[in-house]
Amino acid sequence: MTAEIAIWRDGPIQILRIARPEKKNALTGAMYGKLADAIEAGDADDTIAAHILTGSGGVFTAGNDIGDFLATARGTGGLDKNVVRFIRLLPVVKKPLIAAVDGNAIGIGTTLLFHCDLVYAAPDATFATPFLDLGVVPEAASSLLMPARMGYTRAFAMLALGDPLSADDALAAGFVNAIVPASDLEATALAAAKRLSAKPPEALAIARRLMRGDPEIILARMDEEVAAFRERLRSPEAVEAFTAFFEKRPPNFRKTE
Repeated sequence: MTAEIAIWRDGPIQILRIARPEKKNALTGAMYGKLADAIEAGDADDTIAAHILTGSGGVFTAGNDIGDFLATARGTGGLDKNVVRFIRLLPVVKKPLIAAVDGNAIGIGTTLLFHCDLVYAAPDATFATPFLDLGVVPEAASSLLMPARMGYTRAFAMLALGDPLSADDALAAGFVNAIVPASDLEATALAAAKRLSAKPPEALAIARRLMRGDPEIILARMDEEVAAFRERLRSPEAVEAFTAFFEKRPPNFRKTE
């Protein structure tokens, strides 16, 4: 287990905490792999009833580590297989997945929430998907799920304009269940998970499957997004975006000779 992912149990509930505070909980390939390992193991364990995903230090996650993206854009790395593995796991998680979001939820930190069964947020939670600003495209089937959940115009403002949402906005948009004080956030998620653990497991699994629909449709969109994402990571736009990020300057996508 990498130190940046803490995993433990509270009775029948598996809790996964992203803990890389020095990088605002940005996710590396190894961290994606540990999250996927834990979810797969929990799904295969009959004594685990649900998963809770949370952050630490007042941050959920800053999204994918930009350094990894820059390495790919410069041709010295690739889109880590664990990133794709984790994303493709989200639509087929067998046990309820609950998120407790405090602080920033950027990129995958927001898009993964559309695969969660329950999402609780602290009042200062902020949700943002700045994919286009980085010269890339939406992922985790967000191009399909966000318009379906929020409506096209609100999803377009978030995915294309890069407009962030507050906790109140996210609640109104329908992908946050409730806003609770940060001090109560994890306890609220745990209480909901334990309520689910008391339900008949086979009936719960069937109900989830019926409500979530055909995962193959979502997986197909994910594969489209991954192909486009890989292509865009090596584009001049992405190189400029990532370089500008590290140089702390605005990117220039309209360079002249």
